[in-house]
Order: sequence, then structure tokens, then C-alpha cells
Amino acid sequence: MTAGQHPAPAAGVRARWRRWRRARPFTAGLLIALGGAEMLVTLRAPLGVLLHVGPQGLAAYLVPAVLVICGVLLITTPQQRVFYAVLSLVLGLVSWLTSNLGGFLIGMLLALVGGALAFAWTPVKRRPAHAGPQATPAETAPAGPAPAGPAPAPRKPADSSAPTESLDAILSGEPGPPGNARMERG
Repeated sequence: MTAGQHPAPAAGVRARWRRWRRARPFTAGLLIALGGAEMLVTLRAPLGVLLHVGPQGLAAYLVPAVLVICGVLLITTPQQRVFYAVLSLVLGLVSWLTSNLGGFLIGMLLALVGGALAFAWTPVKRRPAHAGPQATPAETAPAGPAPAGPAPAPRKPADSSAPTESLDAILSGEPGPPGNARMERG
């Protein structure tokens, strides 16, 4: 590699892929989608273990299809992860009755583990950009004169046992009763 050339672009692609994958419940969505796909495959298997006719037959295809959709939507829209997680947990349990014992237990377990992972996943908070070595407060203080005026006094913590104002008073902008006064409703 000569001077002035950048490293291979594959490293940048992998870093972007890793950032994108970690910003969403990727593993959970993948497990849910795989569980639903496995249930669909076992329904088409020529084993004839369970045969459903009528509404039960529709549910046998509908439950795994919705699980696959939940897995994909969980990856694409992580803001709705709680809804998709609860829905996939419920559908994973329902698949025991509708889809050949939950895809012979494998698809059901994949959907349940994926739903639990999705429910437990929380977004990663962004770290501030690393600006080099940490500066001490003396180094970051302005070089000019100190600001005029006394420093504000520390605030006293509010008594959390009684509210200071009612919600109606806060919304209307009117002062409410003092914190220690309680009104009786009749």
C-alpha cells in the first residue's frame, strides 16, 4: 500500500453493518422470522402428522406467516419492539395448537426465545465522540475574570410524600394548595 491510500473499504462496510445491527434487535427478529419459517416448512412437509381443515387450516398458515412478518418488522422498525415482542410471544404459544405442535417444538422455541430477546432489548445510548485526553477543570477554565455574582444556593429536595400542586392547578396555571394541606372530596 502506498502513502495516501486508504485501507480496504470492507472494514468500513463491516463497521457500518455492525452499527446498524446493534441499533436494533436484530438477533431477536431473526430468531422470530426463522421460527415462523420453520413452522411454515413443517406444514408443507409430507408427514401428515396433523391435518387441519377449515378455519384451523387457515390458522396453521396464518400464525407462522404473521411470525415471519413480526420478525422482519422488528428488524426494520425497532421503535415498536414491545408490541412485536408480545405478539410473537403470544403467537409462538398459539402455534403449539395450530401449526403441528409449533413446528415440532423447534419453531415455537425459536419464536419464544426471539420474543423474549426482543422484549428485553434496549437501544444503545450514543457515546460522545472521543476528543482525546481528558482535560482537567483548571485547563478548561476561561482565562478572563470570574463571572460576577454569588453562586446559586443548592436546591433543597422536595418532600416526595405529598404533592405540592394538583394536576388541575398545574395545567390551568393557577397556584394550588400548599404541599401539606389536603383537601377532602365529598
